[in-house]
Amino acid sequence: MMRTARLVAFAAIWALCACNPQPPKTAAAPQASARPRSNTSPLTLVVTGRGTTERPIHVFQQVHNRVDYDLLASSYESRGPQNDMRSIFRNARVTFSDPRGSKITASAPEAVVDQTADAVTLLGGVVARSAAGMTLHCDRLVYRRAGATLHGEGNVVITDRRGFWATGSSFDSDTSLTHMRMQ
Repeated sequence: MMRTARLVAFAAIWALCACNPQPPKTAAAPQASARPRSNTSPLTLVVTGRGTTERPIHVFQQVHNRVDYDLLASSYESRGPQNDMRSIFRNARVTFSDPRGSKITASAPEAVVDQTADAVTLLGGVVARSAAGMTLHCDRLVYRRAGATLHGEGNVVITDRRGFWATGSSFDSDTSLTHMRMQ
């Protein structure tokens, strides 16, 4: 009888365990690394666009409700990570404005807007005209936003309506071409 009672007790325990199975054990999830991988590089964006004669590409930089420069072009290509782009514009015309209201409009086959350098560079035969009637020719013209200054290089020729004529290899000036140093 004792043996039968033990068998019944064992069967009852086994039946109860079978009715209430233990949940399956899950494998530990891999831990995410707190540090980014060193072999990853930032996402580099490439953006291109083409305008038409009636609707050219139009880009401008505005600072405190004042347009710093206004650029029109036939096409562009931008490369680089977000907020650090370098954009190349073809057949560009750029109007630069300084805080005092002086403006100069420059045209060139190519313009480069570099967000890192905070500069606009015109290349390949630049022709610029100020609101006061001065004309500038050079191979390369760099506009630096920080001081609203111009730097020109290569075959520099500056003229005005009254007959002023100057040549040099480089010059530095404000955007109105009134405070200039030529070399």
